[in-house]
Order: sequence, then C-alpha cells, then structure tokens
Amino acid sequence: DDVENLLKEEEEYGEDNDFSVDTAGALKWKEDLTQKAAEAFLRQQQSAPNLRKLVYGTVAEDADEEDDADEELGGLFHVSRPDKESKQKANALDCSKFPVETPQDWDLDEVMNSIQDCFVTGKWEADKDAAKLLEEDEELYGDFEDLETGVVHKGKPAAEGDEDGSEGEEEDKEGKEPKAGEEEEEKKKRMDKKRKLKEMFDAEYDEGDATYFDDLKGEMQKQAQLNRAEFEDQDDESRVQYEGFRPGMYVRIEIENIPCEFVLNFDPHYPIILGGLGNSEGNVGYVQLRLKKHRWYKKILKTRDPIIFSLGWRRFQTIPMYYIEDHNGRHRLLKYSPQHMHCGATFWGPITPQGTGFLAIQSVSGTTPDFRIAATGVVLDLDKSITVVKKLKLTGFPFKIYKNTSFIKGMFNSPLEVAKFEGAAIRTVSGIRGQIKKALRKPEGAFRATFEDKLLMSDIVFMRTWYPVSIPAFYNPVTSLLKPVGEKDTWTGMKTTGQLRHERGIRLKQNKDSLYKPIVREKKHFNKLHIPKALQKALPFKNKPKNHEKKAKPTKDQWRPAVIREPHEKKISALLTALGTVHSYKIKKAKLNHRQHLKDYLKRKHKEEEEKFKRQKEAKKKLFRIMGQKEKKKQKSSLKGSGEREK
Repeated sequence: DDVENLLKEEEEYGEDNDFSVDTAGALKWKEDLTQKAAEAFLRQQQSAPNLRKLVYGTVAEDADEEDDADEELGGLFHVSRPDKESKQKANALDCSKFPVETPQDWDLDEVMNSIQDCFVTGKWEADKDAAKLLEEDEELYGDFEDLETGVVHKGKPAAEGDEDGSEGEEEDKEGKEPKAGEEEEEKKKRMDKKRKLKEMFDAEYDEGDATYFDDLKGEMQKQAQLNRAEFEDQDDESRVQYEGFRPGMYVRIEIENIPCEFVLNFDPHYPIILGGLGNSEGNVGYVQLRLKKHRWYKKILKTRDPIIFSLGWRRFQTIPMYYIEDHNGRHRLLKYSPQHMHCGATFWGPITPQGTGFLAIQSVSGTTPDFRIAATGVVLDLDKSITVVKKLKLTGFPFKIYKNTSFIKGMFNSPLEVAKFEGAAIRTVSGIRGQIKKALRKPEGAFRATFEDKLLMSDIVFMRTWYPVSIPAFYNPVTSLLKPVGEKDTWTGMKTTGQLRHERGIRLKQNKDSLYKPIVREKKHFNKLHIPKALQKALPFKNKPKNHEKKAKPTKDQWRPAVIREPHEKKISALLTALGTVHSYKIKKAKLNHRQHLKDYLKRKHKEEEEKFKRQKEAKKKLFRIMGQKEKKKQKSSLKGSGEREK
C-alpha cells in the first residue's frame, strides 16, 4: 500500500509540473523517480529484519494460524478442539538457558588457554597486569587518606626521585637498592611539595577570583614589607620622619582650644577615643538622611522634636524634619515618622560623607528599662537645595454670582497675593471646578473666577497649595565629657514640647474645628414659586397655578341635625345595646366552638386515612406474595415440560 501511495503521489506531481524542454538535460536525475522509489522501498523491506520472527520464532506464526482456524460458526458457537498450546509450551526450549550447540572438551590445553585470561590467576599482558598497575598507582600517589571513611592508606616507599624518575627505574633494573636515609629525604621532599601545592590550592579556593581591591591590598602589603625591610636597622626617630607613627606606638598629642572642664573633670575610668576628621567634615550644613524608626522602640518620632544623633565621630542634638518623596519627586512633610517603613529626614548639622550610618536616641540622661535606640539610617546627600513642603488649603466664599462667573472673597489678603496665584485651579466642595482670573479693586483680596457651572451663595471655594517649610538651624554637640565625675550620664540638652508641657502642667489647647462632632445639617427652606400676573393670564388654564386649597366635604355631623332623646328612648337604646353585646358574644363563642370541632374532625379524619393506608399496604403485600408464588409455579412447570420433551 505504501508503494502504491508513493506511485500515485509521483504521478500527480508529474501531471501538475510540466518542465520545459530546455531543462530536460539538466534534470536527468528526476527521470524514473517512481521506479527508483519503489525499488528502494522493496530493498529496505527485504534488508530490514523481522523483529517479531527474531524474538518469538515460529511459535507466534503457529499461534496466529490456530487463532484464524478458531473461528465462530455463525457468530454464535465455537468449534470444540483439543488444546495444543499447552503441549507446545511444555515441549518448547527453556529460553533462560544458553543453548549449547557444540560441546567443548575442557581437558584440552587449547580450550583451557582460551579462557585463561578470564580468571585472576591468568597471565596478563605487561600493560594490563593488575599487580603492576597497583604498583604504579602507589608510586604515583603514595600515601593518601580516604575522605569518606577517614582511613589513611600508606604506599610503599618508592625509589624514584622527584626529577630523575627514569634514572631511578634504570637503577632498579640494574638491581641497585637505595639507602634508608635517602628514601626518607625523598619522602620529605615529596611531602613538602604536596603541602605547598595544597596551600596554594586552598588559597585559590578560599579567595576565588582576585578583584581590584585584592590586587591593591596585595600591592600595599608588598610595599609595607619592603618598607619594613628597608628601615629595619634604623632607630625609631629616623623611622618616624619617613614612615610616620606606626600602629602600636605610644604618642603624645597636644590639643588646642579645649575647655578647661575637660581637664578638671577628667575621669580615668571613663574611656575617651581620639579620632580625626577630614578637611570637609569640619563644616556645618544641611544633611539629608534615609531614616527608619527602630521596631523595638515603643514611641513614635515627631517632626521638630529634638533628637540626639551618633553620626561618625560626633554626638550632637538637632531638630530633624521628616518627609516622604511622592511619585512626582515632591518632598512632602510628615508630622510623624512612619511606623514600619523608611522616610527621609533633613537637619542642620556637621557635614558627613555619603553612606555613613548613624543611630538616633531621644535622651542620654538616666537609665530606662526600655529600648533606647529610636531610629537608624544612612546619610544620602549634602544639598541645601532640597525643599520640604506641606499642604496648605485656602478657602473663600462667593459674594456675587453672574452665571458661570463669580466674585470670591476671604481667600487672599491683597491683590499682590491674587496676582501670584492667577491661573491656579480652584474648586467647590460640591465638585465644581474653576480657575482664578484677576484681582478686584475692592474688597481687598477679592478676585474674579470662572467655573464649569453656576455657583450658589452657600458654596465654599477652596484651593490646594504647597507651602515650603524652613529647616531650623539648630546644632548642639553633646558635651557630656565636660560634666563632673559621676554626672556624665546626666546631660539633657533641649527638651521636647511634650516634656516641657508635662513638667509645667500646661494642658494642650484643642482646636474646636479639629474635634469630631456629629454633623447637623440645616434644612433648606425654598421660597414659593412666584409667577407674574401677566404671565398667568397668558398661560392656558391647565398650566395656570392652582394654589387654592380644595374645600373638604361636610361630614354627617355637620349637615345632620342633632337628636335629643327622651328618658324612655334612652332606656330603649341602652337595652338594644345590651342585647347587641350579648348577641355578639354568643356569635363569637359559637365561632370558637365551631373551630374546635373542625380541628377535632380533621385530626380524626387524618387518623382514619393513616389506618386505611396501612390496611391497603398489607393487602397489597399479600396480593403480591400470592402472585409471586403463582409465577414461580408456572416457571417450574414450564421447565419440567421442556425437560421431558428433550428426553
């Protein structure tokens, strides 16, 4: 079938593609492609082995023949034949055993020599001998330690040198054995060589690829070794002139312009560390930080509260301003530091290199059981051009309204302020947007503005602005070393407003507008619609206002005359009322009795229906039981009749 498909495809291809006569000579290889493809396919089929025949042999073919013979007769019954498969399987060869076609006589020397190399006692070639290979391994590696088990394997002492291995072999062949002392020396040389190699490997493995810093460090170490070797024989005075003061030397330093309290109140038990500052670190300016409140510090940090920084070689108190940078690059002032995220901070203090870490504490006086480190961070930049801004909302009220144009007052104090904000966007509380146009002459600070829609006199107009905040220039170094002995932990510095208010008992004045109160809205009273009389006359009757109230219909009491009864009529009326009351009571009681009788009747009827359902169920069971017995008898009788007929 595959060959026929290939021939058909080739014929279709030949019919669809008619090549020109000019290319007939160049495309001779395309002639008789159909015949060539058929021959190649047949050749491949003949050359390919039949895997099924190779694996299963002729048994599979016999089984196929038996399966073909074991066909159904009429699609219903099978021909009963004896089972031949079991006999064939019993008489078949055991495939697990290797078939021995020609037995060999193992007493012959030729047969024994053919498998002699398969055993350990056989004779091997010189380059494949196991004993010789083991000796070469020992000579090559010597002693070694198994890193997994920790067992130390010792090799035999070799007679070869590190460099003259060939000469050693010649000496062994000649039969000259080396002395014990020479062997020990050679062994020591090999061990030293291995140790040096291992040290080099460990150094390379630990250090990895050398970086520029490593190269620079190595050059500095080499230079230090050269300097040490050069000035090793000279005295300390001459070495100090060239090298300077080396680490470990005792020096005497004189410090100028230091307060006398530092010497008078010197405490030898209180350690003092002396450090040096760079050329630019002596100046004072604006420093920007990235700060985060410490998670173990309980309180929250407030802007404009003095705080003590430990930055570089200095400890000082300053007033930081916390801010956060918005997506548009604006530095928005924060009243408090965030609880679990970083924020920016700016303060007036000593110039410190970028990347310097710091920590901040609220106070250094006294001891508290709580955690003292308030914040940590790093120095970002030294730039005064940063502007920290805070939100400012200006409000005003319309006093004249002309369609979409309105005159606003109360937002500014002078025409100069209005001129500064010309073109600014404003809006009302209800959401109507507008724009500031121009200042008015009177009143002071009023201006003209246009809006999207007409305003009402009750609308409030506001404008959102950003106001730059000035950073306080406060820098107070911590002078705890000038305090007397035993009082160095009592330095306080500037106090926060909260501490001062607490010490002096001053309560915070609350702004009434900042308190949360229930919102009470006034009801709006709309004036009645006034339509001029001339317009009312021109309108049709159905559109004219009907403001007249409809007169209510008079009740029966209003048009019915009053009836005054006599004493005899009053008695009759009272008797009729009493009789009506008795009659209504009887009717009510009869209704209650009727309802109770109805409930009892329904209960009794429901009970009767349940009993009736049970009786019907029992009768159906008996009926179905009898019908089932009859059907069984019929089946038995029919089976007996069919059996007698077959006999």
